[in-house]
Amino acid sequence: MKRFTGLLFAVCISGLTAQTAMAQDEKTAMVPLPSQDDFSRGEDGWAFGLGLTVEYETAYEGSDEFEFEPQPAGAVQWRSGDNIFYFAGEALGWRGLRAENWLLEAAIGFDEGREENDSEDGYLDGLGDQDEGAELVLQARRALDDDWRYWLVSRVVASDEGNLALFGVGRRFGEQMDGTGSEINVVATFHNSEYANKGFGIDAGQAAASGLPQTSMSGGLRSIGIDYNYRHYINDNWQLYGEALFEYYSSEVRDSPIARSNYEAEVGIGFIYIF
Repeated sequence: MKRFTGLLFAVCISGLTAQTAMAQDEKTAMVPLPSQDDFSRGEDGWAFGLGLTVEYETAYEGSDEFEFEPQPAGAVQWRSGDNIFYFAGEALGWRGLRAENWLLEAAIGFDEGREENDSEDGYLDGLGDQDEGAELVLQARRALDDDWRYWLVSRVVASDEGNLALFGVGRRFGEQMDGTGSEINVVATFHNSEYANKGFGIDAGQAAASGLPQTSMSGGLRSIGIDYNYRHYINDNWQLYGEALFEYYSSEVRDSPIARSNYEAEVGIGFIYIF
């Protein structure tokens, strides 16, 4: 989730791509939201997109270290009317439009976990490695107008290592109905104690090994955040995609010895080729 540098980032991208001319209204997305991959061009059947994103982000939750990380982008999709089934990297899911103003989504994905060597400065030494785990993600957006200019958003992430929930509001910019343009979301995120301790708690064994004080986290507000998404057709097959995110932690999270920064941030830019 992100901030004002995200807005500046998007303005820079717009300047680089403003000269490109294209009949974008020929491609109608199921929902005209830049944050949603839709490679179907408004048609039923199979759709494919493949690309690469480069992200500049915090090394782990609570870190004050930043790193560049390349990530694959795109998805394999199958559209049937107002339903899209997709496989995107480590996520398998479904997205559907209902009653023209409800966008529902369900997916199974994976949490990458955390390793001691994620901190080059050794701040995670003695805390051990966390394994990758499966997560169930459920999301709903409720449009507040006919053209998805404003909406409410909610998301629940459930796993055997705790649960997280997000609630917020969003705004879309631009008149395109093909999924390009930009959008911004402002959200509040909550976690239960199990999820909070996975990221920011320190048990007795970890305290003895790391020298950090034992820390037990309770559930509640995790953060307030803002994220910005941008999508643009360079030509009939190539898309440019950008994202910026800023998440400011709650006071309890900031007090954890693992949280060496009060916030988490990420900026990414990528290209996707649509087959």
